Amino acid sequence: MNDLSTFPITKKWPAAHPERIQLYSLPTPNGVKVSIMLEETALAYEPHLVRFDHNDQLTPEFMSLNPNNKIPAIIDPNGPDGKPLALFESGAILIYLAEKTGQFLPLDAAGRYETIQWVMFQMGGIGPMFGQLGFFHKFAGKDYEDKRPRDRYVAESKRLLGVLNERLAQRTWIMGETYTIADIAILPWVRNLIGFYEAGDLVGIADFPHVTRAVEHFVARPAVAKGLEIPKRDAAAQ
Repeated sequence: MNDLSTFPITKKWPAAHPERIQLYSLPTPNGVKVSIMLEETALAYEPHLVRFDHNDQLTPEFMSLNPNNKIPAIIDPNGPDGKPLALFESGAILIYLAEKTGQFLPLDAAGRYETIQWVMFQMGGIGPMFGQLGFFHKFAGKDYEDKRPRDRYVAESKRLLGVLNERLAQRTWIMGETYTIADIAILPWVRNLIGFYEAGDLVGIADFPHVTRAVEHFVARPAVAKGLEIPKRDAAAQ
């Protein structure tokens, strides 16, 4: 029997299936990285919706799992040595799940580290820059009269898209013909930039055809299509 009672987060989000990986998340670009990975690997998991409109991420229960109050986070009841493992940071979770299952991360050392470097490229560049662009283009920042902050993030987002476009020019996926956690990390953010943030025209997405082609292939994967909607947002959270 998997006992998760020592984790305070389970008081707020009880585990109906404590033998499964517990996912605490929201379907944002960072959140869906993990739900997509869980779908791709066919690992059994139980999703829990962390509602930002209720400030769930700031509750003591959630912060007991992630003191940085960001989604996603997981508890694997069958972690290393058979002991429960709690993890936050989507990049770390992707690497962990890849190594746990032996999927979507090359087994050779060189390929492994090259894949991880592209995950870090997303974590350190694409995520922060696209997120700031979204703030200044769609959210409260759009009302600032001074457009220099927005323009800075537009320019940097274009530069990052250029790096990505060049990488994909002769490859189906980031690492070639093999789909990896690098794609799972990066492509939800591109989809969000041109979809939810409505910034496609702003960054000139038509100038990056290899990127848009990769996104189209990505969202066509059944596990991706399912993972993009997990955890389900209830009507009150819309």
